[in-house]
Amino acid sequence: MIPKLLLVLPCYNEEAILHLTDAKLNTFYDELISQGLISAESKICYVNDGSRDATWNIIDRLAKSNSRILGVKLSKNFGHQNALLAGLFEYKGLFDCYISIDADLQDDIYAIPPMIEKFKEGASIVYGVRDDRSSDTFFKKFTAESFYKVMQWLKVPVVFNHADFRLIDNRVLTELEHYREVNMFIRGIIPTIGFKNDKVFYKRLEREAGETKYPLKKMLTFAWNGVTSFSTMPMRFVLYFGAFSFVLSLLLAVYVLYTKFAGVTTSGWASTLLMMAFFNGSNMMAIGLIGEYVGKIYEEVKARPRYIVEKSTPLEA
Repeated sequence: MIPKLLLVLPCYNEEAILHLTDAKLNTFYDELISQGLISAESKICYVNDGSRDATWNIIDRLAKSNSRILGVKLSKNFGHQNALLAGLFEYKGLFDCYISIDADLQDDIYAIPPMIEKFKEGASIVYGVRDDRSSDTFFKKFTAESFYKVMQWLKVPVVFNHADFRLIDNRVLTELEHYREVNMFIRGIIPTIGFKNDKVFYKRLEREAGETKYPLKKMLTFAWNGVTSFSTMPMRFVLYFGAFSFVLSLLLAVYVLYTKFAGVTTSGWASTLLMMAFFNGSNMMAIGLIGEYVGKIYEEVKARPRYIVEKSTPLEA
């Protein structure tokens, strides 16, 4: 069987690179079709995530001039993860397999043929895993690898050095739709679904145009969302710290009583203020952390839609 593939690319302010990406992907699709790896009915879907530039206009023109291109326009910016879900769910069940990839094509598209081969061999999920980060700066490499190590240490089920470049089949997509939480951390959710999975290793490439959409601030926010969506370990740290503080306070009480009955005169105001500042600050941090989890519960209880599709390209029968 020659699989029908849908390639899903979330796009946010990608006007600088979109034409280059589309030209590369169309040439690449021609190669795959000529080699018999994918069906001629395979498509490429660009999801406009509330871009403020001409991204949607470019997608719309591409879709009107090329039947291979599909476009999905979200009503506003809902974030990378929700844009990815929008593209997958909009055409759920209409293809044999689905591959998600970022629009900058830093994830090597030539890792896709091995993904398809593994899919043909029975894998429902194929992870694209970076085994060479030589194109990254030292800071980017250090922070990215630290992120995966910390996530694994906190028992979050992520695949090391895997982002959102992956292949899934219809069974996985159907099960993924059952996950209804608002704060979706897809790279942590996919491994919990199960089914047979495999990996394809590739080298991350340089971005050819435009700017990264994941500066340090967004990376830290994304990492924190992943931790709090999957792990209660930070709250457990608060418990451990509370126990430590309690034991320390007992020791301080013993010391205070000893100095009182021994008649030792101490000024104590500096140490008292320092301890008060330390414990008050620690308490505020603990309350803030608990508030973060309560806030997530609040967002989930409201159950607002994760994204709203303003318009999309109908799939020709």
